[in-house]
Amino acid sequence: MLRTKKLPAYRIYLIFSGSMALLFAMLSTVSGVYQVKVAHLNPLQLVLVGTSLEASAFLFEVPTGVVADVYSRRLSIIIGVVCTGGGFLFWGAFRYFWTIIVAQVIWGIGYTFISGASEAWIADEVGEERSGAAFLRGAQAGQLGALAGIVLSVVFASVNLHLPLLLSGGLVLLLALFLTLFMPENGFVPVPAGDRNTWQRMGHTLGNGLRQVRGRPVLITILAIAAIYGAASEGYDRLNVALLLNNIGLPSLGRFDPVIWFAVISVGGLLFSLVAAEAVRRKVNIADHFAVAGLLSAINAALIATVLLFALAGNFAVAVGAMWATQLLRRTNGPLQTIWINQNLEPSVRATVFSLAGQADALGQICGGPLLGLIAAAVSVRAGIGVAALFLAPALVLYARTLRRPPIAGCIITE
Repeated sequence: MLRTKKLPAYRIYLIFSGSMALLFAMLSTVSGVYQVKVAHLNPLQLVLVGTSLEASAFLFEVPTGVVADVYSRRLSIIIGVVCTGGGFLFWGAFRYFWTIIVAQVIWGIGYTFISGASEAWIADEVGEERSGAAFLRGAQAGQLGALAGIVLSVVFASVNLHLPLLLSGGLVLLLALFLTLFMPENGFVPVPAGDRNTWQRMGHTLGNGLRQVRGRPVLITILAIAAIYGAASEGYDRLNVALLLNNIGLPSLGRFDPVIWFAVISVGGLLFSLVAAEAVRRKVNIADHFAVAGLLSAINAALIATVLLFALAGNFAVAVGAMWATQLLRRTNGPLQTIWINQNLEPSVRATVFSLAGQADALGQICGGPLLGLIAAAVSVRAGIGVAALFLAPALVLYARTLRRPPIAGCIITE
């Protein structure tokens, strides 16, 4: 068996974070154009592609977590990277609806092996005190990687639209080989064989979390809003490329203008979002329950307006402006939602409720996505996206209700 000297865990984590972000951006920048222009998917099929990804991630989240919790974080990450690379390759190699669905399922399984395991691995290796700095640096490496991936996607798509998908899949598999050779694991202690009643322990933890949710109306509100956002986001995410390409049209820049324009849209949205995140960090008192909940409510109302504007846009400039505004609002909403959940949770149930919120979001996408796809196929893509915007309206009622309730004593975070 080939043995190599392992590299420092912190360095591996940065390489992993930057590489995965780069390769995902290289694929995702062209995947929408590929599915519309090469695979010729209709609106319902576009949404079902996303639904299959979410459904596989939802179904395999708990079983794959057993590997990381009981056997090895490192093993779980490597399995996940291999599945992800295989899914990307399968996606680019075949252009049929059913093969793209299979690719999503493979990728979804891979995602569940990686999800949570990478954070747990680096925390085990560098310690809780240094893990916060590692997470921050990993996120920064991911941002830089994403920008590089967008640029590379345009370069490779200018040769062939399949190429970014195939290259990203192949390079992800090479990353898996790199991790197999050089990734250390010294901080993880496997569960003894006699104590591996993981399913019973997970069921007990889940039951405690659900009891906590039932006893706290604000937590029910959080889960309901997560499901609403999931249902609305699935329609917008899967249909926006089709609306731009088939209904609004893109200004001509040459032979490969669709990919170039989507790269510009992605980069612009990312830069605007970074500016907005810094503004929120400086101006919003994130320790104030009402300030955070009020801003989330305002963001939700603005999202309804920007998504509706995009659905009704009659020209490219208005559509891109609405897309940038939507991306800015959604990327600002994410960390604020995390802060809001933290404010309303006791530490003992925090991880469980975060997991439940993620599952609620996935359920929303699974249930809402096909309905929006049917509307888009039967009426129009504009109608599908417009209804997705209206899906967000009930969240305004939930935010208004929670703003009338005082925060839970002793659960407010401080800086």
